[in-house]
Amino acid sequence: MIEKRPFNQLGRFENDWLNAHYHFSFSRYFDPQRMGWGKLRVWNDDTIRAGTGFPPHPHDNMEIITYVRTGAISHKDSLGNSGRTAAGDVQVMSAGSGIRHAEFNQEDEDTTLFQIWIETDQTGGEPYWETAEFPKDSGKFVTLASGRKGDDALPIRQDARILGATLKAGESETYELGEGRYAYLVVARGSADVNGVTLGPRDGAAIREEDVIRIKAGEEAELVLVDTV
Repeated sequence: MIEKRPFNQLGRFENDWLNAHYHFSFSRYFDPQRMGWGKLRVWNDDTIRAGTGFPPHPHDNMEIITYVRTGAISHKDSLGNSGRTAAGDVQVMSAGSGIRHAEFNQEDEDTTLFQIWIETDQTGGEPYWETAEFPKDSGKFVTLASGRKGDDALPIRQDARILGATLKAGESETYELGEGRYAYLVVARGSADVNGVTLGPRDGAAIREEDVIRIKAGEEAELVLVDTV
């Protein structure tokens, strides 16, 4: 089962510094048919104007993954962490028992990113934040963050994986989806055929009960995939 979620049909929010598109219900956008996908709760497609960002605010008991598409985002939190995550790289904030953070675009251009929230499998615990660089031209899926044993990736507290891939036009990649699991895939740029369903730039696909996800890039494509229970 694959349900295409076109970019132009996503939830919307815009003010003077943020242009957001919501794959799932979030903030003032509510769709009872789109409350999440498995343990995946939020997938926001954000454009943050230069010199602006999210002021300090709290989170708890959520795994928050930020995938930067263009530009960079600068992070600061109540644990004393600070850092800059650039395009193609990822940061993970495991909110645990509670953390306050701010995310600002300190660049001279707009920053675009995916903000992904996954429900935790633990309550409480020590919060933490990490960022890491990943291959930009992988030609295959690279695990960016994971709560599964044996994965060399940023840790999260859930039986889930976040993966990224860049494919040249005509290149193919496959991903085996385990029984009973949920996948959500977004084309960050380019286009791709996913098990016979064509996705354009920033389209999403909710996937379930597919043994293998077969992807072929129609044009050079950047993909982000969440695999979760």
